[in-house]
Amino acid sequence: MASNNDYLQFVLELLRETRGITYKKMMGEFMLYKDGILFGGVYDNRFLIKNTESLKSYNLKEQIPYPSAKAMLLIDSEDPDEIKDLVLAAVNDLK
Repeated sequence: MASNNDYLQFVLELLRETRGITYKKMMGEFMLYKDGILFGGVYDNRFLIKNTESLKSYNLKEQIPYPSAKAMLLIDSEDPDEIKDLVLAAVNDLK
């Protein structure tokens, strides 16, 4: 199942406090970038972020974005400040 644009817009609204966010559509899903660094995406209308060392303490649920992919972490918060913290921690680990 592909993600829809309405859910993407919802996620982008959650990311409103995080500067430098862009996205690219790829095979029906949306890859999310901060300042050019791929940190997560929207897969089957789920907001997932890469599983990095700094995020282990947040106790987020693991999800598989698509068959044969590595597990990512499900963002189920609707707090833009909390989401900003998660994204910044992940991007810092990915630099």
